[in-house]
Amino acid sequence: MQRTRPRDRPLRPVLWAGLGALAVGVVLCVTGWYGVSGERYAERQLPYIASCTVPGAALIVAGAVLLASLRGQGPDAAATEQNADAEPVEAPSPPPSAEGPLLQVPGGTLLHRPDCPLVTGKPGAAPPDDASALQPCPVCQPEA
Repeated sequence: MQRTRPRDRPLRPVLWAGLGALAVGVVLCVTGWYGVSGERYAERQLPYIASCTVPGAALIVAGAVLLASLRGQGPDAAATEQNADAEPVEAPSPPPSAEGPLLQVPGGTLLHRPDCPLVTGKPGAAPPDDASALQPCPVCQPEA
């Protein structure tokens, strides 16, 4: 039987590098901790911290970053992208026009143009019954 190579073959070096960095980082941190724990004086602990613990922590962070970079790049990501492309996309609604009757938000005290960002998309925005009692909006500045 012939074996085929998986499509995610280029991701394997990054995966192994991330796992290797994590493993070496953990070993260095444990070695540094063990070395520090055996020394009584701070002067003798410093070499273990400098040569094992700090590089070990850096390798753990680097490995975590490498593994996090793989998220969303596997074979399932391609299927997800294909499914996302297959979904119907709604056409954007046309921008509101400045022409038309002035509007009031229910319970509001301001008079707005139809294209005012304060009323665009608000449910219930309708022409007011009595426009004389309303103040003009400071954003869209409608002409009363």
